[in-house]
Amino acid sequence: MSKILPKVSNVEEAAARLRNWVIETPVLESGILNERAGTRVLIKAESLQRGGSFKIRGALNHLLQLSPDECRAGVVAFSSGNHAQGVALAAKWLDIKATVVMPKDVPKIKMLNTQALGAEIVFYDRYSEDREHIASQIAEKRGLALVPAFDHPDIIAGQGTVGLELAHWTKARGLQLGEVFVPCGGGGLSAGCGLALKMEFPECSVFAVEPDGYDDTTRSLETGSREIVQGHPSTICDALMVPAPGLITFALNQELLSGGVTVNDAQVSHAVAFAATQLKLVLEPSGAVALAVALNRSAFEHECIGVVLSGSNVDSEVFLTSLKRHPLP
Repeated sequence: MSKILPKVSNVEEAAARLRNWVIETPVLESGILNERAGTRVLIKAESLQRGGSFKIRGALNHLLQLSPDECRAGVVAFSSGNHAQGVALAAKWLDIKATVVMPKDVPKIKMLNTQALGAEIVFYDRYSEDREHIASQIAEKRGLALVPAFDHPDIIAGQGTVGLELAHWTKARGLQLGEVFVPCGGGGLSAGCGLALKMEFPECSVFAVEPDGYDDTTRSLETGSREIVQGHPSTICDALMVPAPGLITFALNQELLSGGVTVNDAQVSHAVAFAATQLKLVLEPSGAVALAVALNRSAFEHECIGVVLSGSNVDSEVFLTSLKRHPLP
């Protein structure tokens, strides 16, 4: 794995590379949300992206830079679901064979979507097996190129195009972003967005948002070293159950982020319901954590903030449970 840290120029190059492939997802506003948050909230609806999440950006940016020999051999990735779909979709577009290592308890919709895109799935037990080790063994045995879920310069640069679009949209309207809240698992999205947002708004504070129990990036930023999640805490945010930040992502996040914020499952479930009833958007719990911050923080320091909605791949049971628990969000 390359230890070279990506730069803003790499995010800009990724944006040019992806321009004809991915959707420039909309930035939305809600009067009700602005009123509840007590500030203007810009909603980057990346949940409307191809494949239902931001992950296609990093996956495609990486695959587009593989050598012809690597493309012929195929790729292998490890993922809790959204990166799997991103790799599978990018591989389908580029006619590359893809294998994905996924947990046995992955949300059904993510497994079915990955299969429908033509990828081979190798299941593992997230509580007793190491997905990176399994993927590395498959890569070595079959001669496949490994596509990391977050800890790679190409992946981070691709994810950073989310922040670049938000920054350009905001600047074009003469607005100043004071704070931006970004969902965080391994840290690729927050690191990439941090690079892009700091370029256009140097004074903007960028925060990683994690579910309770998986606050490894938040704690790592506080201690100055990579912290590890102990045990297997329960959370509805399946896509953010990463035990530790990546080497590259943490190095960037330590430089770029102002800190981390945590939200609990009840707050996230409320945000899922709010998005459905008030924004008319389907969100998976992991994709709603930044929205949960906007809905639950009592005060913000700036007149304009941003939240990234990162994914929409949710099983119907989880989605309906949120709606039933919060009929009047």
